[in-house]
Amino acid sequence: MAERRIPITGHTELITLLATPIRHSMSPAMHNAAFDKLGMDKVYVLFEVGQEGLEDAVKGLKAMGVRGYNLSMPNKTAIIPYLDHLSPVSQLCDAVNTVINDNGVLTGTSTDGEGWVRAVEDKIGSIKDKKIVLLGAGGAAIAILAQAAIDGAKEIAVFNKKDAFWDRAKEKVELINEKTDCHVTLHDIDDKKDLRETIRHSDILTNATSVGMKPHEDSCLVEEDDLHEHLLVMDCVYNPKETLLLKRAKNKGCQVQSGVYMMIYQGAASFKLWTGEDMPVEYVKEQLGL
Repeated sequence: MAERRIPITGHTELITLLATPIRHSMSPAMHNAAFDKLGMDKVYVLFEVGQEGLEDAVKGLKAMGVRGYNLSMPNKTAIIPYLDHLSPVSQLCDAVNTVINDNGVLTGTSTDGEGWVRAVEDKIGSIKDKKIVLLGAGGAAIAILAQAAIDGAKEIAVFNKKDAFWDRAKEKVELINEKTDCHVTLHDIDDKKDLRETIRHSDILTNATSVGMKPHEDSCLVEEDDLHEHLLVMDCVYNPKETLLLKRAKNKGCQVQSGVYMMIYQGAASFKLWTGEDMPVEYVKEQLGL
C-alpha cells in the first residue's frame, strides 16, 4: 500500500467498521486507498464491537454525525432494531452490512449480494436465467440469495446443515419465492448425493460459509468429482485468496473467482452510498496486489 497523501485534519470525516473479530479485515486498506486517490478528506478505521456494545456504538456514531459505517459478524442482524429504514434487499435477507446516516436518519442495506453479483459478472456476464448452488444460509449467504433472485437468477439451490440457521433459511426461501420470479429450494448439505446431482445441472457454485478460511485452509464442502468444467466456482472466503475449493475447481477446469473480488465490489457499493462517488476499483485492485 502507498502511504496516505491526504493528511488527517480537523475536517477529516470518519467511516468505520463494527465487528468482532475484525483486525484481519482488508476494508481499511481498500477504502483509504480510494479516499486518497480521489483526494477525499476521509479515513476508514476499525472498531472491535460486538452485540453487547453495539447499541452504544450506534448512538455514539450518530451523535458524532458519522456519515456511515460497515458491519460484519456478529452485528449484521443485531443492528436492525437501531435503524430507521431498511432497503428492500435487507428486508428480504434480514441483514445489514452498510449504514448511511442522513442527518440523523439511519438507513441500513446489504451490499454483500451486489458485491457477489459484480464479482460473478466479471467472469461470465449477467446472472440472468442462471442456475446457482449456494452453500450456506448465514447473513452473507442470504444477502447473496436475495440479490441474485432480484437480479434474475432462474433457480437457486441453498445447501445448509440443519443447524441454527435452518428455520430462518426456510423462512427466507419462502419469502424470496413469494417476492421474486426465482425458484429457490433448501437442501441438507449432508446429503452428498443431492449436492452432487444439483451441482451437475448448475451454472454457478458459491461457498458462502466460513469453511476453508484460515486457519482451516484444508477444509472443503465439495469433492473435485462433484464439479464440472462448465461451472463457475466462487468462494466468498478471501483469506486465503485461493481456497481448497478454488484449487479443486481449477484442477477440474472450472472458471474460478476469489472472494477478494466480492469484498472489493461490496465495498465499492458502500463507498458510493456514503460519498456519491464511484470507487476507483482498478486502482484499489492494484493497491491490494491483485
